[in-house]
Amino acid sequence: MDDEHSTPVVEMVDIVKAFPGVRALDSVSFSVKQGEIHALLGKNGAGKSTLMHVLTGLYTPDSGTIRIRGEIHENLNTAKAKQAGIALVAQHAKFVPGLSIAENVYSGMLPLRWGGFVDWKKMYRDAQEKLGQFDIDIDVSRLMEDTTVAERQMIEIARALFADASVIILDEPTAPLPKHDVAKLFEFVRRQRARGASFIYISHYLEEIFEVADHVTVMRNGVVAGVSPVKDITQPELIRLISGANVERYKRESGKIGNPVLSINGLNRPGAYTDVQLTLNAGEVVGLTGLEGSGPGELARGLFGLEPLGSGSVMLNDAPYIDGSPISSLKQGLAYLPRDRHGLGIVAIRSVRDNVSLSVLDRLEQSLGLIDSAKEKRLVSDFINVLGIKTPSMETAVENLSGGNQQKVVVAKLAATEPKVLILDEPTQGVDVQAKVELLRIVDQLSQRGVAVAVVSDELSELMDICDRIVVFYRGRIIREFRKNREPITTALLLAAIEGETLETTNASV
Repeated sequence: MDDEHSTPVVEMVDIVKAFPGVRALDSVSFSVKQGEIHALLGKNGAGKSTLMHVLTGLYTPDSGTIRIRGEIHENLNTAKAKQAGIALVAQHAKFVPGLSIAENVYSGMLPLRWGGFVDWKKMYRDAQEKLGQFDIDIDVSRLMEDTTVAERQMIEIARALFADASVIILDEPTAPLPKHDVAKLFEFVRRQRARGASFIYISHYLEEIFEVADHVTVMRNGVVAGVSPVKDITQPELIRLISGANVERYKRESGKIGNPVLSINGLNRPGAYTDVQLTLNAGEVVGLTGLEGSGPGELARGLFGLEPLGSGSVMLNDAPYIDGSPISSLKQGLAYLPRDRHGLGIVAIRSVRDNVSLSVLDRLEQSLGLIDSAKEKRLVSDFINVLGIKTPSMETAVENLSGGNQQKVVVAKLAATEPKVLILDEPTQGVDVQAKVELLRIVDQLSQRGVAVAVVSDELSELMDICDRIVVFYRGRIIREFRKNREPITTALLLAAIEGETLETTNASV
């Protein structure tokens, strides 16, 4: 399986695909061997999705050749691609939340008894057995909505495998996952690779490529920019191939920090956080980090009214903060960018204009409740220009934009409310390296306008680059606080704190 000269299970040669006004794929060649994890990288819009749409039969190429296990496939459609063993596991797994795991596994092919009745015992027994074959030890009677995101991803991969898929496309599989679940998913994928399955791995997290992939192909502007065994390439070289240039990390210089805007004293929520003492100041960027479930994400969602906030004292703009709903939070001057931009941040089928103006419709009203369309267009146009949102027009549906530009639309929607406090939950998740730099620049601009910004993230290098302070949570408590103007902040120090090492234990070990 590791033989460099083995016949590819998938071979795409000189694939060309054009749309009106753009050549999305320009003589692209790409191949995957049996038992290989092959990473496919590139900025949003580089051609990765178009190439995979061709492989899965959603698009017909204008020219080129597709071979699957040596057999040429012409006029490939989705049914033929599936029959040939090609499967796509999307970032957001498709499932019916109110049904059991077994029912989801057998969706569309329920085992029947005589008379056309469902054989429920056989379904549960077979589902348990099949998932067990792929080392998934789970109670298949559980509702799908009660599973973790990582479990759903593994179940989706297993479904593809026992539907005879031999090449599985993983599209940003770790974007919605907490760090500890990423390791579980990688181990699962490696086990299936050892059994002969092949994977095409699409991700913007470059460090993952070195952890899980065997080969890497980089696309840029519709062509292949480079192909290499992962062991023979470095991360800076990958970044240069992806962007066409050296992309420097965005390092924010601390600006003028003003008075306290948000003050939290003795905030408690059982099972989430304990005795939180935290102040956010105008013009300041504060990082909130810790292991998944240790408190930062729960605090962010609690403050915005997506979860209970708990007991304690919270002051916003020198007034008691009234929690309970996102609408109440926005009216008081607190905005929140969710990590799940598809579920909570955007209305994907609506236009850029609709999404940006959605949170400030009351300010755009004329008499009789009508919207002042001229004022709305000026507002949206200003944010498109200031934030550098790349879109054909403000009427373009947000679902047609790249991941980085979708994220900018969410930021624009929140910035339009003119918040005093902006909480960003994993703001650079699932966007390419250049888009990350642009988003961090926007965070800097907002802080310069006097907004108090809190960034919930486990991307430690990004926090060190843009934050004035980094607050570390451990098991629901704030365990350490690092200030950039007082001490050098290193990844090692942050990791030690994230794992529970307090200032006292650090000093005691010296």
